[in-house]
Amino acid sequence: MTGSHPDRTSTLQRTGTATQTSGAPTRALRIVRLASFVTGTSGGLRTALQQLGEGYRAAGHEPVLVVPGRRDDDEQHPWGRVVTLAGPPLPHSGGYRLLTARRRLARLLTTLAPDRLEVSDRATLRWTGDWARANGVPSVMVSHESLTGLLGTWGVPGPVGRRLADRLNADTARRYDRIVCTTRWAAEEFARLGVPHVDLVPLGVDLDTFHPGRADPAVRDRYANPGEVLLVHCARLSVEKRPELAVDALAQMRRAGVPAVLVMVGDGPRRTALQRRAAGLPVTFTGFLPDRRALAAVLAGADVVLAPGPVETFGLAGLEALACGTPVVVNAASALPEVVGPGGLAAAGTPAAFAGAVDRLLSRPEADRRAAARDRAEQFGWPAAVAGFLRAHHAHTDR
Repeated sequence: MTGSHPDRTSTLQRTGTATQTSGAPTRALRIVRLASFVTGTSGGLRTALQQLGEGYRAAGHEPVLVVPGRRDDDEQHPWGRVVTLAGPPLPHSGGYRLLTARRRLARLLTTLAPDRLEVSDRATLRWTGDWARANGVPSVMVSHESLTGLLGTWGVPGPVGRRLADRLNADTARRYDRIVCTTRWAAEEFARLGVPHVDLVPLGVDLDTFHPGRADPAVRDRYANPGEVLLVHCARLSVEKRPELAVDALAQMRRAGVPAVLVMVGDGPRRTALQRRAAGLPVTFTGFLPDRRALAAVLAGADVVLAPGPVETFGLAGLEALACGTPVVVNAASALPEVVGPGGLAAAGTPAAFAGAVDRLLSRPEADRRAAARDRAEQFGWPAAVAGFLRAHHAHTDR
């Protein structure tokens, strides 16, 4: 790897712990975080990892993120050190890669000598909880999705999916010292198993970057004519996000005589199929927008943002839309009704239900619906999320 760092003393050779179990830490902690299913063009998980890393550094700790990639790398970023291990691509995932070389990853963990281990992958990295326990490292698994919901989107029948999810979740709970869930909806599948060591920590939103002031008439004019309703879908174009529901809801509105247009922000394995589905409809595909302010301008200029994913556990893009003063229609089956609250509406996962919810939002005075969206977003900040994660690590400070 390039840019290697000096090794530290192995965790097994240390005397004493890095922090007290309550109160302020005795010294800075090295918090090693493992994540799969994140790429340079992925959305919510990537944003969360970066924001939490910056927060850990600001609190005086040393975050190290280990992710899979095309080739090995080792870089410094504002959110901490990022170590990339070459890993195989996950077929039909649109670019996701996996940390599959267990022995190599275990050797890296030993070299990094973490004070805390944080894992964001319940599918392939559950074994790292055993490594942490064997090496005396307190561990946290972050639940970014509902396994029950994911199995349902993959066609696993309900009772079978629930039993399988329960077995896998019980195994996760046995291996890790803490489980962090970002919504009560996500925590439910651990609660039904009676898992006691679960922390509820909502994620946050960048209230400065995503702000109603980002609205730019020139950006709106790029996508919609005067008098048209501008809808935006901002998510990875993959099966579990149900992006086709946004296209079908637009078609429903157009048939009803509503002059609506749709912007699909993001990329993924379903893009080609969605472009075929949208043929003849006023739909613009922007691809991934790496500039966060450019994304904020699109969200702030929209009339309504659509979040049709049925297994979303938090939905950062929806929260970013609320921060821009734009209401959101979310899938009632997901965790997002809990997040958007009065800043939007929940609808059943059908085109008619989504189209109807858009109509109801647009019937409200614009100033009222935009103020409600922003007010809701202001209840979620990254400092509170960082503090919650550090509490789960017993690494909080009194600062």
